[in-house]
Amino acid sequence: MSRVLVAGIGNVFLADDGFGVEVARRMARSGPPEGVRVADYGIRGVHLAYELLDGRTDTLIMVDAVPVEGPPGTLAVIEVDGAAVDEAMAGLDPSDPLGPPAVDGHGMNPVAVLRTLRRLGGEIGRVLVVGCRPAVIEERMELSEPVRAVLDDAVRLVTDLARDEAEREEADREDAKCEDAGRDGPGRDETGAGGANTSRERTHA
Repeated sequence: MSRVLVAGIGNVFLADDGFGVEVARRMARSGPPEGVRVADYGIRGVHLAYELLDGRTDTLIMVDAVPVEGPPGTLAVIEVDGAAVDEAMAGLDPSDPLGPPAVDGHGMNPVAVLRTLRRLGGEIGRVLVVGCRPAVIEERMELSEPVRAVLDDAVRLVTDLARDEAEREEADREDAKCEDAGRDGPGRDETGAGGANTSRERTHA
């Protein structure tokens, strides 16, 4: 089962804002690691939030154009702290007509998506953003040269990150299984005949 979701986000009609979409498309063509789903969400923030409600995703990796430090084309991995979402939601009155909308169909800011998810009653364990500093955000359907130049590096970075997260989650599940088995206690007769005891052993590659 795929528990890691890579979400390419951005507007392909606004030059470098389409960075995340292009990375997701290339990663999907090359084939994602085991346990990883890849999807192009574009600017469909509400669609992403609703999909996260199904509980299938433990880790969300959002790929987007982000004003990180450095020259255009700089790549960075950012962990979205749950405290940032709490701060964004603090003091918000859903009945206030002057407040931010509870659901923004075009809101793909990571915190905005997570805020929408929480308002819908959902949660997610871990959120990472792989960002690229844009050079151009204007109406045109092509990436700038600095951003195009790092696409291959970005695909490798996201693929490696997603694989590591999937392997970590699998290891956590195996540990949980071993703990459950251990609660039965040593010497318990699993067969009902008093003969053989069962045990679990996990090996790491």
